[in-house]
Amino acid sequence: MTASPFDRKMMQRALELARLGWGKTSPNPMVGAVIVQGEQIVGEGYHPALGQPHAEVFALKAAQEAAQGATMYVTLEPCNHYGRTPPCTEAVIQHGIAKVVVGMVDPDPRVSGTGIQRLVEAGIEVVVGVETPACQQLNEAFIHRVTQCNPFGILKYAMTLDGKIATSTGNSAWITAKDSREFVYHIRAGVDGIIIGGNTLRRDNPHLTTHGISDRNPLRIVMSRSLDLPREANLWDIKNAPTLIFTERGANPDLKAHLLQKGIEIVELDSLQPLTVLQYLSKRDFSSVLWECGQKLAAAAINTGAVQKVMAFIAPKIIGGESAPSPVGDLGLLEMNKALNLNQVTLRQFKDDFLIQGYF
Repeated sequence: MTASPFDRKMMQRALELARLGWGKTSPNPMVGAVIVQGEQIVGEGYHPALGQPHAEVFALKAAQEAAQGATMYVTLEPCNHYGRTPPCTEAVIQHGIAKVVVGMVDPDPRVSGTGIQRLVEAGIEVVVGVETPACQQLNEAFIHRVTQCNPFGILKYAMTLDGKIATSTGNSAWITAKDSREFVYHIRAGVDGIIIGGNTLRRDNPHLTTHGISDRNPLRIVMSRSLDLPREANLWDIKNAPTLIFTERGANPDLKAHLLQKGIEIVELDSLQPLTVLQYLSKRDFSSVLWECGQKLAAAAINTGAVQKVMAFIAPKIIGGESAPSPVGDLGLLEMNKALNLNQVTLRQFKDDFLIQGYF
């Protein structure tokens, strides 16, 4: 069935609503719902946070009696199982919705078509596949987590036009302009964690927060095999955002004791690798991580499959320097025809900078 312009418009409105849950629903997806009688919206809703009712429930509550015989547009297949909340399919049926237009099938094995089946069995007309690419992109982290059982990895870096992420002395503040950096803060607000290595901590002493763009800050994560880290750093101030350090067993016990007293969480692993970190974070229901690390850790993350998406900010500046670092370290690729190609590449312009995004 070909979607009508009105169907697309209503699904786009549902997507707008879903985005209001940015950064607050993980490990749940972001979902929006719109209820329509004829061509008039009678109810809207979105999933605001983990543990809160789902989008369909809020939309039905807003519509009240007007839901009877109406059409519901929802970005993701309604759930059909008891989790933190009751199944949405039963609420849809009980309120007398006549037709449901679904943006995409839920890839979660607990749902994955059963929600649609339940609605059809109840005599509700169901249409699937309106604005599906946009619905999938909105929840790309959720889709990856439930299908691959690991958090979705995003490698983010900013570089000059000649491919440098810092000067030869290590200075990198600032490569990009304010509007680009504020967009990064928005991206940070939507992920579960930000990962850096010890070198980035020692060199930049970053805050890794959303800088007031959002009231939410992700978990700040440091990977350091030897725990050779400074005793004082911005990340050790956990009033506004927590910090977690991954290290290997027995590393630097004196510093470990010092940081534990400051309230820093420390996890010791037998072998500190990007995938072992993601496997641990997966057990904590992480859906996404932002790699804001230096070139060595970036290369390791790419080589081990811990990166699915690249966000490369390019500033119209040239700094030169043979020893000035580039974004990604040695990948072991010696021929150009072995280069890693990105797919679904997009280009976005800010005031002065450009953002190139793509997927492995």
